Amino acid sequence: MSVFPAFAHLVEQLADLIQPLFGATAAAAAIVLFTALVRLLVHPLSRAAARGQKARTALQPRITELRARHKDDPQKFQQALLALHAEEKVSPLSGCLPGLLQLPAFFLLYHLFSSATVGGERNGLLAHQLFAAPLGGRWADALAGGGAFGAAGLVYLGLFAVVAAVAAFNFLRVRRTMGATPATAIVEGVAAPEQLPGAAAIGKIAPYLSFFTLVTVAVIPLAAALYVVTSTTWSAVERAVLHG
Repeated sequence: MSVFPAFAHLVEQLADLIQPLFGATAAAAAIVLFTALVRLLVHPLSRAAARGQKARTALQPRITELRARHKDDPQKFQQALLALHAEEKVSPLSGCLPGLLQLPAFFLLYHLFSSATVGGERNGLLAHQLFAAPLGGRWADALAGGGAFGAAGLVYLGLFAVVAAVAAFNFLRVRRTMGATPATAIVEGVAAPEQLPGAAAIGKIAPYLSFFTLVTVAVIPLAAALYVVTSTTWSAVERAVLHG
């Protein structure tokens, strides 16, 4: 059995298991539970990434000292910086792993709910709904079917409200962090803003990045959007707990 039929069977089995609790929305609830399981599996890496970020922040005084010492030789500064990270066993890339490891799960859901057939048979999961919105549908379908305030449109408005609330929470948190952290820490201490082209622009748009999730939720199948909304909310809470 290939990966997509096996995954479709897993979602169907989970939906059947929780159907007595969630009724017609059991498949949507199964996707939320699946997302939570994925996040639980990568949580140890998220904790390690949080420890790594705290360690990198603690290294900032030493990085500033190295920058001043090698201000006329960027190559030596880079070498000294890599040696410092190796000495302290701090990886600048550790924060990327939790997000990268979630991509396969997202693409599985995206493909599964974008395909009319799975394993040569009709994709029965497309018949499932979250209230009045089909899990395989998109916001454009809801707008065409009943408008923004139609039955399906209201489902998306609810998701948009959750995403906007999480994005606002992240916005305030990032702004607070950036206000309390030197600019060099925001770019992993690799270079001062004047040394790294575009770093200042990145610093300006960083607080707004969470709002781009609204665009993602609007253009992907509802099932994948549920994954994104659940995972984004989990991330916001997780970061607040791990990073304080």
